[in-house]
Amino acid sequence: MEESRVKTNSPRAWLLAARPKTLSGAAVPVMIGVALAWVDSRDYYGGDAFSWTAALLCLLFAFVMQIDANFINDFFDFARGADDAATRLGPRRACAQGWVKLDSMKRAIAGTTCLACVVGLPLILFGGLEMIFVGAVCVLFCFLYTTHFSYMGLGDVLVLVFFGIVPVCISYYLQLHTVTWQVLLASLACGLVIDALLIVNNFRDRDNDREAGKRTIIVRLGAKAGLQLYLGVGIGAMILGGTFWMNGHPLAFCLPFVYLVLHVFTYLKIKRIDKGKALNLCLGETARNIFIYGLTVTAGLLLV
Repeated sequence: MEESRVKTNSPRAWLLAARPKTLSGAAVPVMIGVALAWVDSRDYYGGDAFSWTAALLCLLFAFVMQIDANFINDFFDFARGADDAATRLGPRRACAQGWVKLDSMKRAIAGTTCLACVVGLPLILFGGLEMIFVGAVCVLFCFLYTTHFSYMGLGDVLVLVFFGIVPVCISYYLQLHTVTWQVLLASLACGLVIDALLIVNNFRDRDNDREAGKRTIIVRLGAKAGLQLYLGVGIGAMILGGTFWMNGHPLAFCLPFVYLVLHVFTYLKIKRIDKGKALNLCLGETARNIFIYGLTVTAGLLLV
């Protein structure tokens, strides 16, 4: 069905509002954290310390929080006038297109937020009461990202924290109740890789964001610096990935070079296109590259 024919509040409308293509960004850090925990559990504890239940709950929590973040972003950007259907360059948004009514989106945000809490609550059994604090912070910043920090140019910092450090380290901690410096470096690498998605999104929207008063890092630094930043996060992730080699997992360092090659090709395409809706092709490619990074790192860890 064509998007122009989507019926208001229909299942198709809600599917588009959930943005299923973004779920790879939620899955990758959990995949890496779980793989690191499984390898260390096998090597140091004979596999007895590992829980697939905790791993699955982490993945489900990440998925629900990602959908919740998408709903929140859809609602508040439209309410603040940052999502104008006539001038928007990125993929269409449910509220701006009228696919989902604002009142319905409010209820959906409340529902997905509550669902995330329900899914995350059993993690107390694996990580202790401190998991309540972690979950509360995730929910809080899920709202603050769209309503405040993305307008202040701090979106990239939040991506590094909540798509890198938090999910990778917590997924590991829930299994082994500790976090090593190797895991921390791996989480930073993961955050950099996923930040590429935000960078290309902000690069495409730089003119509209400037007019809307949204001071993203691309608006602050300029398009040329934004391009270099896009290339740099991929290279930086590979450098940080050297921790895998030093920790006895050379394949987890070498296999992601497939990702780096694809990342460079996407960078060159962004540079060539420069402006307009055609950059959405690069958005899709970046999401693909992120998933390939996650797969190659995970495979490199598990194959040893």
